Amino acid sequence: MLEGFSLTALLETWFATFGLEGPLATLIARSAIVVLILALSILGYFIAKRAIDTIAKHVVRRTKTTWDDIVYDSGVLNRLSRIAPALVIYFTNPLAIPEVEWLTVAIQRISIAYMIGVMVTVIDALLESANEIYMEHFEQAKQRPIKGYVQLVKIFVYIVGVTLIVTTILDRSPLGILSGVGALSAVLLLVFRDSILGFVSSIQLAGNNMVAIGDWIEMPKYGADGDVIDVTLQSVKVQNWDKTITTIPIYALVSDSFRNWRGMSESGGRRIKRSISIDLNSVRFCTPEMIDRFKKYMLISDYVATREAEIDEYNRAHGLEATDHVSSRRMTNIGTFRAYIAAYLRANPKIHREMTFLVRQLPPSPTGVPIEVYVFSNDQVWANYESIQADIFDHLLAVVPEFGLRVFQQPSGADVDRLAGSFASVRRES
Repeated sequence: MLEGFSLTALLETWFATFGLEGPLATLIARSAIVVLILALSILGYFIAKRAIDTIAKHVVRRTKTTWDDIVYDSGVLNRLSRIAPALVIYFTNPLAIPEVEWLTVAIQRISIAYMIGVMVTVIDALLESANEIYMEHFEQAKQRPIKGYVQLVKIFVYIVGVTLIVTTILDRSPLGILSGVGALSAVLLLVFRDSILGFVSSIQLAGNNMVAIGDWIEMPKYGADGDVIDVTLQSVKVQNWDKTITTIPIYALVSDSFRNWRGMSESGGRRIKRSISIDLNSVRFCTPEMIDRFKKYMLISDYVATREAEIDEYNRAHGLEATDHVSSRRMTNIGTFRAYIAAYLRANPKIHREMTFLVRQLPPSPTGVPIEVYVFSNDQVWANYESIQADIFDHLLAVVPEFGLRVFQQPSGADVDRLAGSFASVRRES
């Protein structure tokens, strides 16, 4: 406070030398002081901003660390420069109308409230910087994001900031305001229901490592099938494969079920589970001619020779004649086909060698007997995975007839036409 000094009186004395006296001189003097204070506040802002743009920027860019660049780019220092005008007004305000004490006090309170608001925005920018530094410099950031916690701290900072602003302007104790807020806790719980649920859910998600940025998740209830691109205090954003964005309430990931494909990504393989239905009418014992032909197939030549010797030894040991087609053991075309599938897959460099490898026969059904392939590709990229899977079954479907088998297929329009044509030709012949 500049007590004992009146700039207004000084200006009035100076104006009197020019013959300007009375209320008009007082009005002009006070108007001039107000304009001067405003000009100084604006000048103070530009000086502070200029100092930050030159000195701080120069220092930050010369350091080897990157965290200070993030803090600077977030605008923390530029926001601090906004305090300068309020400081100028706070200290020079008593020069304008010192005799009206309530107005001086009111302007000073507003200045303090403004500075509190600026500090809240500074803390907001610092928290954003902390989140960005964490995401860029810590490996565990993708598995354990802190954005939800940062948003929770922001809410607390803004509540405290608003409380301090109101109590500063009204000249009341913050404890009185906060006790009043406590009485309205039920209303606050209703207003911040999603935030509270989100906070609790985010703790559960982070503690159990259930979902993280970059995970591929499926949640049909919300139409989500894609990569997690953002996890906040209230929601999880999923970019679907068609590039649409689905926003899921974060507490839904705790209360409802969803599928996370992270385990597949971390395993190094992606499952191929598909079957070919073989027509039961095409399953038969192998004839000597078929066995001789199978021996020419490089992938199963050793298998056929070993299997043939094993069966012959068994039949001799049990006194079974080769002509006894019922009691003796014999090779089947479907069993040889299963062996071929296994050999073909083992020779495929795109199949993972260390994960489950299974070629099995499922129970027969009205649509034939399914031969299921249950293996893992070593390429997890969706497009590549689909191509690998398609190439495998393209080959298997094409090679089925080589084993005297037929793929089961429901009758189509062409089959009905062919059957009708056969009946027509028989009728004409008769």
